[in-house]
Amino acid sequence: MIIFKTILGKLFPKDLWDARTKRFFWCLAAKFIIFDLIWCSQTTFSSLSMIDLYINTFFVVLLLLLPYLVSRSRIVESVVLIALDLLLISNLMYSRTYNALIPLNSYAAAGNLSDFTASVVDSMRWIDVLFPLTSLVAIISVAKTKHAEGVSQARRWKQYGLTTTVAFALTMAFILPRGGLKKSFEHMQNANYYTCTAPVYTVFGNMLHDAMEEQAPFTRAMQNRIDRWEALKPVYKPLPDIIGRRTSLVVILCESLESWVINRKIEGKEITPCLNAAIAEKSTLYAPYVLTQVKGGRSIDCQLMLNAGMLPIQNGCYAMTNLSTSYYSLTKAMHQQNHSRSYLLSVDKPVTWNQQMVARDFGIDTLVMRDCWVNDEKVGSRKKLGDASFMRQAVKKMKEKQLWPVGQNAYMQFVTYSGHNPFILPDHLKRIHLKGSYPTKMADYIYMANYTDYALGELLSYLKSRPDYKNMMIVITGDHEGLAADRADILKAETARGIVSPKQFTPFIIVNAPIGLHYDKVMGQIDMYPTVLNLMHLDHYAWKGMGQSILDPNKYPVAVGSNMNVEGRAPKKEINRLKEAFYVSDLMIRYNKIK
Repeated sequence: MIIFKTILGKLFPKDLWDARTKRFFWCLAAKFIIFDLIWCSQTTFSSLSMIDLYINTFFVVLLLLLPYLVSRSRIVESVVLIALDLLLISNLMYSRTYNALIPLNSYAAAGNLSDFTASVVDSMRWIDVLFPLTSLVAIISVAKTKHAEGVSQARRWKQYGLTTTVAFALTMAFILPRGGLKKSFEHMQNANYYTCTAPVYTVFGNMLHDAMEEQAPFTRAMQNRIDRWEALKPVYKPLPDIIGRRTSLVVILCESLESWVINRKIEGKEITPCLNAAIAEKSTLYAPYVLTQVKGGRSIDCQLMLNAGMLPIQNGCYAMTNLSTSYYSLTKAMHQQNHSRSYLLSVDKPVTWNQQMVARDFGIDTLVMRDCWVNDEKVGSRKKLGDASFMRQAVKKMKEKQLWPVGQNAYMQFVTYSGHNPFILPDHLKRIHLKGSYPTKMADYIYMANYTDYALGELLSYLKSRPDYKNMMIVITGDHEGLAADRADILKAETARGIVSPKQFTPFIIVNAPIGLHYDKVMGQIDMYPTVLNLMHLDHYAWKGMGQSILDPNKYPVAVGSNMNVEGRAPKKEINRLKEAFYVSDLMIRYNKIK
């Protein structure tokens, strides 16, 4: 006990650790504890049992005390507290949608948030106010105390350096035996500990890891990892020539559309009558159990999986960071075989998630973006063009031959907006009205899904009226799940049970497919690319994607989500292959190694 007290006295001398210093120290520590508790309540409490968390946090808190120990100014340290509040709160908000910390390179893309202000506000929680409250308490408390006098600057530096060095040594004692920070992170990349890196290594440790990943050179070991995975990839199987061919492809990416609203009635009303009717057609292929696999890019990640057959990168968004990567794509495959022209239609600006550059990389010829539409039906807090008017105006442009004239082989990609969280639909646009007591977010989601369904009906009706309809295939899918962190709270309500799915499944609907099928097994979003390749008979295209066609009889009914969550069943070897695909895809995209 005497030895322990002596050590503490050396590390925390009273003349250095005066009242002000201690209050700033405990305020900083409290912020990380609050962050960890909130984070763990959304993920898993496993990290709280890891001693690394407390040692790493102690070291980071000491570093954040440095501005005060140097300046002895409570104003300077108050600025540090406020900046830390903003950093921690923004990362918690981000995690409620993406289940991850903000990637380092995404801080530079913060300007994109101006188009998603409503979603940002929706991700806030009252508990987040604890962060500025701790700062306020500390600032007021420190203002009532005086810092200790008579301690020389040299002594102050010596004592601070000793304490910080010991904390750093303890941190390294856990990290170095595992092979360093990079290996420590890799060790935790599994279903049980994937989310633990945030509290264990703090926001700053994760930033450092992101920076190290960006700078790491491509190695022979990385290439071997890619080669081993590709050797295990199932062989692509073309469909028989007797099965009909299509020369045009329409892809509709519906914002946040989940499968549970389809073929579902509530209070006797169909939520998606137009999609229900389309699914009932004999020539429709319908797969309701598509597991969401998007990561930091969300909607733009779905475009990557469906059009390019690649899984999203581990950290950040490929659309912002990997603009030199050469992608294969459905668009390029169709142009190669059918000499098709390609169009991207969206109500967003070309700079939103860098869609203009992504379209270029995917080989899309023509962009029809926000300034090409009349914003006469405003939806959401950003008052963007609603899906119904979007589809009506698109149909008008096609009828007037401004887009896709009849007889032209084409790839048409529609990206809808209205289903964007927080699902705010003006009352005059609601086509059904619920009388029961439902969670607000659930009811708003249903109203929006019904509205988008009506908009899809307008487009489908026109496409079916065209004389070249027999030559086209129409893919409709949700770009990702929509309820995110609200799902758990919604499912607590009695009125939601049996209606809202606890799983993150989106639909995969192919209208006028050469093979009609209801595929009631689990699949991943990455499996859409090879399935479309199959159905379009694009069999000679060089890139078959990282997924597997659901028309392959040897495909296992399983998928691995972006958090390494497994849905469905398969041998362990196959599940490991699917998990490894995320890391292989990350390497191939970041280092431009797509073969």
